[in-house]
Amino acid sequence: MSVNIGIIGLAKSGKTTIFDALTRGKAHTESPAAHIGIAKVPDARLKVLDGMLQPKRVVPAEASYIDIDASIKGLDKEKVISGELLTQLSNVDALINVARSFTDESIPHIEGSLDVERDIATIDLELAFSDLAIIERRLERIEVSLKGAKQPERQGFLHEQERLMKIKNNLEKDIPVRELRLTTDEAKTIANYQFLTAKPVLVVVNIGEEQLPQAASLETELNLHYSRPKCRLITLCGKLEMELAQLDNEAAETFRAEFGIAESGLDRTIKLSYELLGLISFFTIVSGEVKAWSIQNGTSALKAAGKIHSDMERGFIRAEVISYDDLMKCGNLSEARKKGLLRLEGKDYIVQDGDLITFLFNV
Repeated sequence: MSVNIGIIGLAKSGKTTIFDALTRGKAHTESPAAHIGIAKVPDARLKVLDGMLQPKRVVPAEASYIDIDASIKGLDKEKVISGELLTQLSNVDALINVARSFTDESIPHIEGSLDVERDIATIDLELAFSDLAIIERRLERIEVSLKGAKQPERQGFLHEQERLMKIKNNLEKDIPVRELRLTTDEAKTIANYQFLTAKPVLVVVNIGEEQLPQAASLETELNLHYSRPKCRLITLCGKLEMELAQLDNEAAETFRAEFGIAESGLDRTIKLSYELLGLISFFTIVSGEVKAWSIQNGTSALKAAGKIHSDMERGFIRAEVISYDDLMKCGNLSEARKKGLLRLEGKDYIVQDGDLITFLFNV
């Protein structure tokens, strides 16, 4: 699946710095409302497969990051997002909310002071206002439609009205859609609205270099409040990560060691984005190329084949599968085949994270 993640935040929060770091400063599409760039999804298993299988090429999975250039500050007064901005936000799968914690006298905070929790709450409130505006407009149209509706059309409108009122009441209590326990029918009803508070959100607290020694404790403290369903928080020094992203891997690792950073903040950001979306990866080995593919957890082999090409889904016969762990135990595919660990699965097989799959199909 194509994964699109929108980066939002108050002005001067450093969200564009985070975007540049994630995409190594290589935006490939620009518009008045957004910059779009591609990030490679880190997966240590690819390096191991490269060494074992010696392919001509290794292709990691990719994610699109969208730097929403326009500010969404001020919705608490206007209670509406412009059409272009709303389209940009509605089309993403998840959101990264960048909250500023770094100090820089040359870049004054728009509120005049640093307050991470206040800034997070401001963005949350503005997204909720957008959802409430959508609900209010739809409820008004339902009221008009009910006047001339007949059964069973009338029942459909009443059910939709009831569900929207449930969401409205919760939003007014500061409970986002992502935290609601919706039935399957309720989820289907609201899916087309693309509510912003329904999207998974990763809060990135943008810290300064002087805060790096306290980063872990700050992250732990804030996660006590912000680690909720489909919501996580991490700390990241955007300025430092952007500089490191321009170096080769060996040089970047040396610098991280000097700063006591165990793992790339960008790698953590991408991984957590995937976790929040419930994504897993499987691998294919075709024509000397090892490639990672991202799919929703719980995807069948048939649908996974369609991720690669619609012809493979249409002409699906079976899938030859081995788990990454089994392959590691055997050391190579030939030994795995001898031990019977390469198994044949049908279209209903649920693909597991790390599966290596060869799809057999007929067109």
